Amino acid sequence: MKKSLEYLIPVVVGLAIALIIRTFLFSLVSVSGNSMDPNLYNREKVVLVRQGQLKRGKVIVFKAHGVDKGATLKTLYVKRVIGLPGDVISYHNDGSLFVNGKKQSQSYISRAQQKVGTFHLVKSEAKDVSLGTGRKFRVPKNKYFVLGDNRQVSNDSRYYGYVPRDKILGTVWVFWWHEKQKLINDYQP
Repeated sequence: MKKSLEYLIPVVVGLAIALIIRTFLFSLVSVSGNSMDPNLYNREKVVLVRQGQLKRGKVIVFKAHGVDKGATLKTLYVKRVIGLPGDVISYHNDGSLFVNGKKQSQSYISRAQQKVGTFHLVKSEAKDVSLGTGRKFRVPKNKYFVLGDNRQVSNDSRYYGYVPRDKILGTVWVFWWHEKQKLINDYQP
């Protein structure tokens, strides 16, 4: 019995440490779908950093149930933060993004995605979201405005509105071999 405990205790302690790390620090998440192309790919593994700082331009993971009516209890979405609580967002018809009156860089997507992708809506806009020149909206307190990088196919805040802070699990960190992985994924003999 004593010999069994010598082996069992380190295993139990190791499992407890792993559970604590996964619950409070970080875990692996798999991207599902093409909504974050060309920056994150379908089935790509990324690290969810639970204590990551939420700021504009960061990619986040959030619980979609209760935000998007079509999402199940376990559905997680990966999207980019465009607007923080209190921000005034304005998208112009040329694809330019303004936050609090200042033009923002969207270098993570092409000009075509900035212009056509953002305004190519496949269903009606969310109640408090208004896109186009001369139109603006304010992100409510404790909520975030998020978009997928592949705007033409992304189901995001344009359709379901803002993401409450308590639904956000953390930010995304991409593995250092991400660029190499993109090249491998894009290669077609």
